[in-house]
Order: sequence, then structure tokens, then C-alpha cells
Amino acid sequence: MNEQRTGRSLVSDELFGSLAHFVATHNAQSPERAERIADQAVAFLATVATATVPMVPSDDVDMGLHAFILHTKAYGEFCNQHAGRFLHHNPAPGGGGRGLEAVTTSAHAMKAAGFMVFDDLWTVNGKHAAQCDSDCGRPYGQAE
Repeated sequence: MNEQRTGRSLVSDELFGSLAHFVATHNAQSPERAERIADQAVAFLATVATATVPMVPSDDVDMGLHAFILHTKAYGEFCNQHAGRFLHHNPAPGGGGRGLEAVTTSAHAMKAAGFMVFDDLWTVNGKHAAQCDSDCGRPYGQAE
């Protein structure tokens, strides 16, 4: 069995703690769940850097992404280190762009990149995103 990477391992303990605390405080999550969400958000961003499919976060992971984006200096540095560019957060106008298939594809891309994926955090509107294999959706990290 291959050893899986964690998102947590890609950032400092201080930054990780700050991300998890932000998720817990601003999204009413338990500290343990907030840590798992923060881990998946960091792993998601690292995968975006090299993904060949559109990357769309789950409802839960999106909380961690927003926390990371609000740590602007650290977010920019992480993007430059892992992607060589700033990964823009540019949601589709009017919302509604997060589909189960696109989220499932993102979770599969993270697994393919060697990251541990907490399947219970990969849901859309309460539906589990583990069984579908489509790759539609708006890519994360592109300005357009």
C-alpha cells in the first residue's frame, strides 16, 4: 500500500492551526472536523496546481478554501510554491456551479495525486461524491 500524503504536511503547524481555528470559529465546526476540513483544503489546492481535470471543492472543503484565501500572504506564497502562479478564486456568476460529478472528479484527482481523502467531507448538498466519474465543472485556479 502506498503511503498517502496529507495537506497538513504542506504547511507550517502555525498556519495549519490558524486555518483550522478559522473554520471552527466561523463555520461552527468542531475542532477535530475543522482540522480535517483544513487538511483537505490544502491538499485540494496542491492538487489544483497539477490537475488535468477541472477542480471543484465540496461544500465542506470550500469552508477551508475560504479560510486559506483569507490568509492572503500565506495563500499567495503557497500558490507560488506549489503552482508557480496565484490560484484565483473566481466562482461562476450566479452560483450553482458545484455539481456532484465535478466534486467527485476533484476527490479522485486528489487521490491520484497521492493525498489522503476524507470521503465524508466530499459531499454536495448532502449527497456523497464518491461513486461518479464525470469531469464537468468550472476549474478552480483560473481567472476566466
